[in-house]
Parts: sequence; C-alpha cells; structure tokens
Amino acid sequence: MRQRRLMNQINVVPYIDVMLVLLVIFMVTAPMIQTGNIDLPSVGKANTQPPVAPLEVIVRADGSLALRDRSRSDQEQAIRRSDLAARLKEAQARNPQQAVLIAGDRSVRYEAVLNVMDELQKQQVARIGLLVKPGQ
Repeated sequence: MRQRRLMNQINVVPYIDVMLVLLVIFMVTAPMIQTGNIDLPSVGKANTQPPVAPLEVIVRADGSLALRDRSRSDQEQAIRRSDLAARLKEAQARNPQQAVLIAGDRSVRYEAVLNVMDELQKQQVARIGLLVKPGQ
C-alpha cells in the first residue's frame, strides 16, 4: 500500500475568488452612497459698538428718586416719578441696548423698589434689572 503524503500547501484560489467578488461589489456600490452634508451654524459679525453703560435709577431712603447716566457723568439728577419713564424711554430710543438698573438704598423698603420696577414695566421700559452690592 502506498502511503499518502501530507499536503503542506493551502489552496488560495477560493479565497481569491471571494476577494474579487467583494471588490466588485464595493466598486459598484461606492458611487451610489450619498455623502452626508452637515449644515454648520454661521456666526454673524461681532458687535463693533462698545457696550453702553446702564442708566441707574436710585431709590433713596426717603422715597425720592434720582437718575444717574454713567455714560455721560457720575452725577445724580433728582427726578420725579412721573418723569422717570419718559426719560428712560427717550434714552432707550437713542440706544436700544441701554439697560436700566434700579438701586435701592439699604434702609428703603423693598416695596418702594418694586413699585418703581412695576411702574417701569407698565410703561414698557425694556431691559430692567436690580443693582446689588456684592457682599464682602
């Protein structure tokens, strides 16, 4: 009887056939795949105007009001409650980005500050905030 010799070679022909079939499939399907488009957000031009100093409405302990415009000077001007909204709307008409800050004296009642804020909101004054002193 004849002994069979072990075969020490790998038949790679079937592997090459499979690889060629896969290559053809990829070559046919690659042009059909649509690439994804990403809509990136755009940024407008930066604001070239410097920020505007806010108007300060000061509520004193006796209930009187004063107006300070830091963009012009640091001096306070006494103002009547009836003229306050008109002056603020006039200033905001010139510069819509100008904020209004309400500063209350330490000893003034909180209700007086809220009354001023409420009156300004009723008169549709925009950008109203409260000025606070940072704690030490």
